[in-house]
Amino acid sequence: MRMTQPEKNRYIEDEKKRRQRMKRIVIAGQLSIGILVIVLWEVLTRIGVMDSYYWSSPSTIYETAKVALLKGTLWSDLVYTSLATLAGFASGTFFGSLIGLSFWWSAYYSRISEPYLIAFNAIPKIALGPVIVILFGIGFFSKVMLAFLMTVIVTALAAHSGIKAVDEDLEKLLYSLGAKRRHVFTKVVVPTAMPWIVSSLRINIALALAGTIVGEFISSRQGIGRMILYAGQILDIDLVWVGVCVLSILSLLMYAGTVSLEKLLLRGQEPKQ
Repeated sequence: MRMTQPEKNRYIEDEKKRRQRMKRIVIAGQLSIGILVIVLWEVLTRIGVMDSYYWSSPSTIYETAKVALLKGTLWSDLVYTSLATLAGFASGTFFGSLIGLSFWWSAYYSRISEPYLIAFNAIPKIALGPVIVILFGIGFFSKVMLAFLMTVIVTALAAHSGIKAVDEDLEKLLYSLGAKRRHVFTKVVVPTAMPWIVSSLRINIALALAGTIVGEFISSRQGIGRMILYAGQILDIDLVWVGVCVLSILSLLMYAGTVSLEKLLLRGQEPKQ
């Protein structure tokens, strides 16, 4: 039975309300769990159930962070880590997309390169950290390179999977209508692969941050990783927890940013699962 136009409009409005209600409930639930964890953490450390030396407490972490922000290097460390992560994430995603999309141009090139791509992806990039630091120094660029290596292969594999999903019948149809290869590439291949590429963004931002922190652990003059390492060496557990909490907040903000970027890039499309 076909729906009338008023019924369709009412169904669309009800669906929008349902999604908005679900979104409000989810946000409220997430905030409630976060607040509950912080409150329990504070209470359990105050009554001695959790050792405050090892676990610190939210109030102590807040006071330590305030001092580190106003009198220490917390702000400059945060900016340093953020910029290195974003630079590695952006460059890794961009060049990984180019590598993956380039496989469409030649079946021979694709099949010859794929095993090496998979093999390189299996190498633990973190193990290459000391080599990268030796090659590029202890400065900013070595952190970017580690973040780049953590993301470029993941994006290339995602793009490669996307071009495998291209409709061959649609390609043949366009060729029969006189389209050139570049037209098929821009009008069919790239739009088809885009959801696959975009679906790797959430993974990439976490990998890029992990690569940056590892580089700072190995050798660095700045960064949240350097701050955590220094705090551990002088047994300042409160400052270690400040670094951990700052990294958690930073990762959440970057994740939210990638979600917004996904919506922008996939406007009118549904990402591949």
